Amino acid sequence: MPKIIKGKRIKIAALTLLAVVLAGGIFYGGFIFGKTKSVAVSVNATGNTPLSVDSSLLWDAVSLVKSKYVDIKDVSDQDLLYGAIKGVLGALSDPYSVFFPPSDAAKFNQDLSGSFGGIGAELGIRNNQLVVIAPLKNNPAEAAGLKAGDEILSINGTSTLDMDINSAVKTIRGEPGTAVTLTIMRDGWAEAKDFKIVRAIVQVPTLDWEMKPGQIAVFHLYNFNANVPQLFYEGALSALLKGAKGVVLDLRNNPGGFLEVGDDVAGWFLKRGSLIVREQFSPGNYQDNLADGNAALAGIPVVLLVNGGSASASEIVTGALRDNRGVKIVGEKTFGKGSVQEVNDLPGGSSVKISIAKWLTPKGDEINKVGISPDYEVKLTDDDVENGRDPQLDKAIEVLKAEMAK
Repeated sequence: MPKIIKGKRIKIAALTLLAVVLAGGIFYGGFIFGKTKSVAVSVNATGNTPLSVDSSLLWDAVSLVKSKYVDIKDVSDQDLLYGAIKGVLGALSDPYSVFFPPSDAAKFNQDLSGSFGGIGAELGIRNNQLVVIAPLKNNPAEAAGLKAGDEILSINGTSTLDMDINSAVKTIRGEPGTAVTLTIMRDGWAEAKDFKIVRAIVQVPTLDWEMKPGQIAVFHLYNFNANVPQLFYEGALSALLKGAKGVVLDLRNNPGGFLEVGDDVAGWFLKRGSLIVREQFSPGNYQDNLADGNAALAGIPVVLLVNGGSASASEIVTGALRDNRGVKIVGEKTFGKGSVQEVNDLPGGSSVKISIAKWLTPKGDEINKVGISPDYEVKLTDDDVENGRDPQLDKAIEVLKAEMAK
């Protein structure tokens, strides 16, 4: 079960509004999920405002808008208020800090357990551009040919310029069996291409594993959901019983999940008490997560396999194994999602999701907006995919064999 912490919050290490998935609920990640009730504060009185500047400027601007805007009859005072709040969040230049008006806040909560059609892809914002983080295995986005890192220029002909994740989610998802057209730009292409994708009830994969020649176990871990600890336990035990002497941990296109699950997986590979990740709220204010697992794989050579779809909990595990054991990393640079969000209720049914902390690797490296670079960079081309080749996995096995021979 996911870890319950202060105020019945669940700590999640994943992307924000990990979009457009899931049957059984959209996966809104990267935040401490819980309800923090706030006290209504009047900002009309200067004495109550938390700003260090004269907030009368805001009200002067509102007065000008109300007195001069030509179509003000179509804009309510509530719209102006919500727009101002969105402006406050926008000033942070943080795509993970978001304001939800009541209708969106209610939808946000419903989506955590609701069912709807999607394309089976995780989305994010990188350099103000909507991008595909990870197409999920055996789902419509993957079948259509979307890849991690693809830029989504438009959705059904509507430009995504300045579109936030929440709006993108609402536009892309829909009834199973209906289609959505995404205009995609990919690194190396001369021009964008349209992808027509039929929505479906999306099944989220969790874990596959296989034995390779040379007593090598390969674990393909697709997320860090609540089912992973039991599935990984069963897989790891079976691999050891089959004589596994080395492990490839494949975290490609794994956007994250519950932090505790990431800790659990890391605990198989690290000695008890090893630092997995540091949660820094502000300079000097931090919380450490330490390994508390069985360490059954702590003495076995391991190689990590990552790409641009590896984010959050995947990056936490990658950083922990690299910093504690010097584990080699193969593939492509990870996404770089290393911040923690908290959802706070506001009066009237609205809410605000705010970044409150950053993840640091055991050696103090920031993950957010930086990512983790591989020791051996190996690209996976369209031609590789079309012809069933996996040079990244091949390289990981090559590196692992060298480690096993030491």
